[in-house]
Amino acid sequence: MLKEKLKNYKLILASGSPRRQQFLRELDTNFEVRLKEVEEIYPETLQGAEITDYLAELKASALEETLSEDEILITSDTIVWHEGKALGKPKDKEDAFIMLKSLSGKTHEVITSVCIKNADKSETFNETTRVTFNILTDEEISYYLEEYKPYDKAGSYGIQEWIGLVAISRIEGSYANVVGMPVDKVYQYLTQFATSK
Repeated sequence: MLKEKLKNYKLILASGSPRRQQFLRELDTNFEVRLKEVEEIYPETLQGAEITDYLAELKASALEETLSEDEILITSDTIVWHEGKALGKPKDKEDAFIMLKSLSGKTHEVITSVCIKNADKSETFNETTRVTFNILTDEEISYYLEEYKPYDKAGSYGIQEWIGLVAISRIEGSYANVVGMPVDKVYQYLTQFATSK
């Protein structure tokens, strides 16, 4: 359905994330992955969704000049927002352990921003999901890190993995958003983008 609506456009996904790529495949769209290294630094004054909005737009700006008239670019950024701090991807195993220990027995927010851009216009939107963890033992955290190595994931975990089954007691909002992209909103925005001038 979306493929038909986007038939006059080429969809470009600026993400190496296998999860985001899978979501776009499941929307039945044709897309190309186009990557450009971006230093993900943001002003310290930014909070929560301001951070992910800024970074999604930064990634879009980096590829702006490569876009042709018929291309639509999608960029995205996800953070775990916990106790007034942004948790991105862990630096190493120790960092990942500290992150998961801090999430244990508490509720945090997963915030994803998406920027959809073409030669004429740009739209940025975000989604926030609240996730509550059971209390995790050090042994459980170590097992998860050893077996699943979630070092490419914000907050050091993937909800679709073992930890999501055993440790997450409650989720308020979009599950897909926690995996890495609020797909329902992406679908709606792409539909609008393709039909409006």
